[in-house]
Amino acid sequence: QVQLVESGGGSVQAGGSLRLSCTASAYTYSSPCMGWFRQAPGKEREAVAIFDKFVGSTTYADSVQGRFTISQDNAKNTLYLQMNSLKPEDTAMYYCAAHPFRCSSGVEFNYWGQGTQVTVSS
Repeated sequence: QVQLVESGGGSVQAGGSLRLSCTASAYTYSSPCMGWFRQAPGKEREAVAIFDKFVGSTTYADSVQGRFTISQDNAKNTLYLQMNSLKPEDTAMYYCAAHPFRCSSGVEFNYWGQGTQVTVSS
């Protein structure tokens, strides 16, 4: 069963923090490659952070490097995205995604959650 459910979005002022959660089914959480993406109105979807479980490393977009951090709770099949020092340009719908191949395969993500909205006001 493929399932990804995001939560934790909301409205914050610039400089604030939010922690997004992505709770997955056991099958989906076993995916070796998971990530967080975002899409702002009128813009293309972009990768925020890609977690390569095979090598145990995370790749962050330059725009969030040093401010966002991925973590996980294997007992809860949950992937988190801690977002600090939020900026108005971080406003977007945030999605959790996974695919059943190694991140290095280049395969497009095919498991997606429904998204959670993050709004940052100045």
